[in-house]
Amino acid sequence: MKFIEYGENGSHIAIMSENKINLEHMDRCPVPEAKPWLRPVLIFFGWFCVALGAIGAITPGIPTTVFLIMAAWAFARSSKRFHGWLYGHKYFGPVVSNWDNHRIIPKKAKIMAVSMMSLSLAVVVLFIAKTWMLPLIMAGVMLPAAIYILTRASEIPEAELVRIRVRD
Repeated sequence: MKFIEYGENGSHIAIMSENKINLEHMDRCPVPEAKPWLRPVLIFFGWFCVALGAIGAITPGIPTTVFLIMAAWAFARSSKRFHGWLYGHKYFGPVVSNWDNHRIIPKKAKIMAVSMMSLSLAVVVLFIAKTWMLPLIMAGVMLPAAIYILTRASEIPEAELVRIRVRD
């Protein structure tokens, strides 16, 4: 079974088959290609981020999505092959695609991110900080990040997506 996704203005977004995404029709990356000498560095950075994202997928407290987004950025500038691989990946592809197309952060990821921020602030306040300076700095950085995370959508808005079922 295949699905074709269309944006609200009728533009084609992607063709999905089961959990795979076909990127042949979706090359709208806004970042330019890197200079040739920078590409190996970006490829290394991209794979490093994929590794951290994979570790985060199985380890509580380590984020997955942010590392995959950074990997997608690095691969977009350095390697179309690796960029296509990431978007077409069975597990990582939908996460990156949903962020790229709709700026969606899944509800589970929101809960985990805000919980870990709160837990780390509580540990610093209770066990590490001798003054209020460190907790205030941490709270000043974490609060805007938490607000940003919580104000992103958790699901694709119906107005943005019309799915048309196509038979094979």
